[in-house]
Amino acid sequence: MIGAERRERLLGRLEQHGVIRLEESAAELGVSTMTVRRDLEALEREGVVVRVRGGAVATVKARSFDERQGVDDAAKTEIARKALDLVPTSGTIAVDASSTSGHLLSQLRTVDDLVIATNSAHNHERARAVRGARAILLGGELEPRTDSFVGPIACAAAAMLNYDRFFTSASAADVEHGTSETIIDEAQVKRELVRASRETVLLINSAKLERRATAVAIAWAQISIVVTELDPADSRLDALRPLVELR
Repeated sequence: MIGAERRERLLGRLEQHGVIRLEESAAELGVSTMTVRRDLEALEREGVVVRVRGGAVATVKARSFDERQGVDDAAKTEIARKALDLVPTSGTIAVDASSTSGHLLSQLRTVDDLVIATNSAHNHERARAVRGARAILLGGELEPRTDSFVGPIACAAAAMLNYDRFFTSASAADVEHGTSETIIDEAQVKRELVRASRETVLLINSAKLERRATAVAIAWAQISIVVTELDPADSRLDALRPLVELR
């Protein structure tokens, strides 16, 4: 297999899983890990990936809801399953515009008079499908790169309710700076939702850890629980262990 074909296969894995894992890719392609590492170096020079420990992840950039929805579906489904019991049956919650939060709403079947507020038309539609829920769309200016509502109107609407919990994902997260977003206005709406919430739950694919995006969003001190697709005892989460509860 020539280098161009290998790199095309690696990008296919990236599109499907959101991460390229060195050992798994080498076994699948029938080459050495050194060969895969050289391919990842080439892709990084092209600006397509960022190398991380044990592989590489996609360069952090804004993507539409539909584009994000199809990436690493298995991880998002597992995160949603683990977070499901954190959703109260009544009261008020906020949900961000992420596809991971969309998976959580899709798994939520029946509640007892739960208000669900979101700045995403996609997630508002999912919230409306939950039996016993009252769905509220936090309107504003539509951000076409992420399909979310942002801006001063969205921020004002977000601050008008008191939330028991805010369920959010992130473009990236690192130990030093907390979560970050590709869109500055998106980060601002999330900060308003954090301020209005008793607790914040971060739903995040492990491929997004040890990374940074453009706009600083939420500090670890403001996050109560982090839910990933990993076992909470996984060593990849060691840096977060002193900061938050892991699920």
